[in-house]
Amino acid sequence: MYQVKEAFYTLQGEGAQAGRASVFCRFSGCNLWSGREQDRATARCTFCDTDFIGTDGHGGGRFATPEALAQHILAMWPNEAGNATPYVVFTGGEPLLQLDAALIVNLHSLGFEVAVETNGTLRPPAGIDWLCVSPKGNNPLVVQRGDELKLVYPQVEAPPEAFAHLDFGHFFLQPMDLSPVDQDTDTVSRTTAYCLAHPQWRLSLQTHKIAGFD
Repeated sequence: MYQVKEAFYTLQGEGAQAGRASVFCRFSGCNLWSGREQDRATARCTFCDTDFIGTDGHGGGRFATPEALAQHILAMWPNEAGNATPYVVFTGGEPLLQLDAALIVNLHSLGFEVAVETNGTLRPPAGIDWLCVSPKGNNPLVVQRGDELKLVYPQVEAPPEAFAHLDFGHFFLQPMDLSPVDQDTDTVSRTTAYCLAHPQWRLSLQTHKIAGFD
């Protein structure tokens, strides 16, 4: 049984795939925080701004089989997509609590590329086409190679230099708490300054918040 908080068609807002048409599938649950505010102070990740509790979001629900969820995702991809490759991003919460090889196989059979955004504390199943790891605090990082490492900055317990040696194709720093309404310009400027001083790292802004799409 797959439990999905929400699923929707949008543009990828962050990192190396920013601007790409995507179906986002947000699984319920996380292994670093319950999602309840009363537990935030004692969570293993304390700065998450995402609602991943339950299955009541747009396009959310419970899916008994990988075939059912794959068809649900396919229904969100536009019919008139031209030669664009269908693309799905699994996120959370923590998607690797639920994503498995059977679902990936079903999506590949429908022509999808499969991307994952994970905190890197759980081992991924085989077959993922784009693996993005976003380390959270000092939690042990099981996944130390992939396509993209995207670090929310600053984190006292997760400085960029702790990850710079890992085997990733892209390294991004993303300012914490950026929104078009209340921008922490100090955080943005600090992140920008770090990228200028350490050009291995590239600046990632949450363009979905800046442009006003989900």
